[in-house]
Amino acid sequence: MRYGSILISALSLLLINISAYAVSPSQVHFGNESNDTIAITTLLVNNLKPGTSLNNYMVIIGTSFEGTPYAGGTLEGSPEVLRVNLQGMDCVSFVETVAALAQTLGERRTSWIDFIYNLERLRYRGGNMNGYASRLHYFSDWVVDNHHRGNITEVTDRIANASYLVKTLDFMTQNRDKYDALADSTEYERIKNIQVGFRSHRFPYIKSTNIGAANILPGDIIAVVSKTPGLDVSHLGIAVEVNGKIHLLHASSKEGKVCVSDVPLTEYIRRNRNAIGIRVIRMKD
Repeated sequence: MRYGSILISALSLLLINISAYAVSPSQVHFGNESNDTIAITTLLVNNLKPGTSLNNYMVIIGTSFEGTPYAGGTLEGSPEVLRVNLQGMDCVSFVETVAALAQTLGERRTSWIDFIYNLERLRYRGGNMNGYASRLHYFSDWVVDNHHRGNITEVTDRIANASYLVKTLDFMTQNRDKYDALADSTEYERIKNIQVGFRSHRFPYIKSTNIGAANILPGDIIAVVSKTPGLDVSHLGIAVEVNGKIHLLHASSKEGKVCVSDVPLTEYIRRNRNAIGIRVIRMKD
């Protein structure tokens, strides 16, 4: 009888672990499945160092992608599936991929399946993919949702003399023609309903003139705050240190690849005419 109870308990644990992966194999789309799964597993196995902070993992994993070609719109397509592409990245897919890998290493796991689970947790509302509108399209939505679930901490207002911006986020519905998925009236209404929660949304940011005084750590996620009406953030990257100064590691459309900015972050933001400052997000150990 005792062994039967042990077997039942073991099966129950297995079912719990299986159910944790909400995305089925048919809902995951790789750029190159064979190459990507091998590369992900290799990255995880080679870089697992217990005791390493998630910020350090962000730098280690992020820099390993230097030279990866830039590819715009890597998350788009119909139907909505969990997209993974190590052959080409845009700024969002780069940061999310690195963050999910870092999170997996922080859990001392080395399977690409665990990475997939963490990527879904970061990318979708409540950690579960349920169509196009479940993806956290606006960065503010991404921050609120992931902070609530304990994945990240916004440190913008802790590391510098932060200012606050109030903005209504409705860029997607105001520019419906830019998003193929919004041709579907159901998806359009779902996005419109999500935007209701971000009317007059207030969030902290560090003005361009104050970035130099901010205590930004290597591995922090840097979000470039935009002047564009209806949009909160226009670009993402990861802070890295070069000769004692913080630079931006990012998937750059201008350079056509993942690279480190050739100038410090302060100068990089100053040169960006559409930027008014940054937000700083830290993965939660």
